Amino acid sequence: MEYKSVITLLRSTEPERLPDIPDSLDHVDHIVKTALRGYPELAADHILSSELRGELSRIIGDLIRQLDLVFEGSVVLGDKDAVVKRARAYHLLIEIALNLFGYERMLAGFSDREVDTSIHYIENALNRWECIERRESRGEAPIAEAVVRMLINDMKKVMASNPRAEGMVAVIGRSTESRLDPKCWSVSFLKAMREEIEGNIYYRISRLGICRFGNDYALGLRWLRRLGYVQVSTNPTLAAIAYDDDPSLWEVFRKILKEEVAKTNPEWLKDPDRYRDELAMRATMVALWPNMEVFRPIFFLRDYRDGMISYQLNPNVADSVEGSLNDAFKIYTAAQNYFKKYDAYLLWGYTAKLERGRPNIVFKVAGSSPAAIDITRELESRGIGTNNTVTFTVSQEATLIIAKIEGMVEAVKRGIRITRCYETTMGGRLDDHMREYVAASLVRKALSKLRDDREREETLRVLASMIKASIKMESDGRWIGATGWGYDLEATTIDEKIELLCSRANLRPLHKDGFAEFLVKYGVLECSIGEAKKMLEEAERYVGYGGILVSQRVWSLFFSRENKLKWIGYLISKYGLTAEQANEIMDVIDVLPASKRKPDETLLTLAGNNMTNTEFPDQQMAVVKATSSPSFKLEEYEYSILKKHDEKIVEWLMKWDDFVKAFELTPQLKKRFEEVGIDVSKMGERGLPPEGWSDFGSTYKTMRGFKQSYLTFREKAVNIAREVAKELCIS
Repeated sequence: MEYKSVITLLRSTEPERLPDIPDSLDHVDHIVKTALRGYPELAADHILSSELRGELSRIIGDLIRQLDLVFEGSVVLGDKDAVVKRARAYHLLIEIALNLFGYERMLAGFSDREVDTSIHYIENALNRWECIERRESRGEAPIAEAVVRMLINDMKKVMASNPRAEGMVAVIGRSTESRLDPKCWSVSFLKAMREEIEGNIYYRISRLGICRFGNDYALGLRWLRRLGYVQVSTNPTLAAIAYDDDPSLWEVFRKILKEEVAKTNPEWLKDPDRYRDELAMRATMVALWPNMEVFRPIFFLRDYRDGMISYQLNPNVADSVEGSLNDAFKIYTAAQNYFKKYDAYLLWGYTAKLERGRPNIVFKVAGSSPAAIDITRELESRGIGTNNTVTFTVSQEATLIIAKIEGMVEAVKRGIRITRCYETTMGGRLDDHMREYVAASLVRKALSKLRDDREREETLRVLASMIKASIKMESDGRWIGATGWGYDLEATTIDEKIELLCSRANLRPLHKDGFAEFLVKYGVLECSIGEAKKMLEEAERYVGYGGILVSQRVWSLFFSRENKLKWIGYLISKYGLTAEQANEIMDVIDVLPASKRKPDETLLTLAGNNMTNTEFPDQQMAVVKATSSPSFKLEEYEYSILKKHDEKIVEWLMKWDDFVKAFELTPQLKKRFEEVGIDVSKMGERGLPPEGWSDFGSTYKTMRGFKQSYLTFREKAVNIAREVAKELCIS
């Protein structure tokens, strides 16, 4: 049997249904049974427990003894069941080894000595198994090769649907593939992966405690977990991308509709249009569940302080407190029911003090309206964590962090254990909006010198030609084109056409060819074209600091050493909390820089406390490249969040009203910080008030894109439901 035939067999073989109650005798028996039933990742993750410290190498030795009996007792020739068992044995040992290479083993507390001994045992076992295969298969080891290639193919799925970008995990996969040795598939794979993990910049930062990281993507998470990643964010756009990268997810969704939904909620299939939001939620869960499983060990090893999955609530009800809470409770309850059984296997034989089934989920609550304040407070008061998203300004984020604190105060007073939660700074999206805002201001200045709309329209056509904008100009005067925010814009007015021309899809960066020439031609910049380009290059650089500065200010207001202590004291005095309770609340809130466009947005927002940087796969790759130079010194970036930047940058940004709204406080916030004892006298009070959140440029554009992505994804889910209903003759 060739390795390709083995892959086909393995992909077509369904895991067995696990008994509701594990029928295990001991840890080794439990791991073997779980793996051979088709769950090698779950079986491997069972080992990640601090209760096995000092026992690890003994457990591995006993495990290998039992797997040897499975492997050598299987006569492969013509026996598909034996092939599957051997493949699952290979997969199990490889997964255990990868876990022991990675950051997880540090959290479990395994010593270097017991890890090295265990890896030595595993490599010897894998080599022995491959020798057995080669004796049986004329010098080939097709099962070992198939397992290794399937693991690499899994890595290569990351960003597979976007040929213009490269994700770090996919690059690691290709690099590892190039170093495979056909004489020892599994061990050469492990050696290459160990080098990739230990040499990776994210692993180094995580090990040193310089910062925590999350993934802004729904695939490749087991590989990232080994590098120290402890969180993943999802939203409708990312769920759709996961299905594009891995179309097999639609088959999983189809199977769930046939085997589960048809029995429990047949009305969804009878009338899919009526239950379209429920179908979209279920389809999102298909991509979400594996993410939660991957980070489940981290969730328990870190005592609910990491391993969180961020799930974005339906953007169509983002401004409804009742609608958002109802959605959150449905998803949370479904997750809790699912993970009670999963945890029965993950945590079998370990201390009963760990609460089985508690979801490692936080809900992404969009800061698109004042409703976000109440939604955040209500969820946190129940011990359900939140991740505020669609947040770009200091005033938004500070207001919502205070709502988190107020909710958690209620929770801890009732003895409810709180979890890690997040306050996102969508820095790249703020920068994108500011670039568009600046560009539009310059274009309007050029148009202000013209006599009428006919001349202005013609001038905009000239600009479109000069910057080579991708816009379809209809004969009836409509301009149609992508904005780069996840939606197309149909522009009919002068203002809309300016918005479309200056969007990130058409005018990025500010010094894009043609824009300087336009500004000089129409007298906006009275200088040479070369000087104009330099001015725009500088403006582009300054714009790129907007999100960094917002993250810096928010983190400092709450989590710098001095201010964090003031908040702890304030919570004790105002709410009557104990010092332990106040410390716990202030320890579990992380600022989450996100939506990045360049490496500095990661490297300049690092902190050892209250900070998780979330990364898109191509951002990860950009950071790897930016830090690969011999001159790069990681120690220079420790607590880079405190770095003082050139005052000229802030001075230039503060010339623009929308950055003032993003950077300053409101009068209400200023009063609150003064009550805590924090000096905010120089931070201004012209920040964006809650009633203005929905109209802020970044908010409007992001929510419009999110809603469009959600509607598109929802329609695909509804179409699949229609197909399944037809197959099952449901009407």
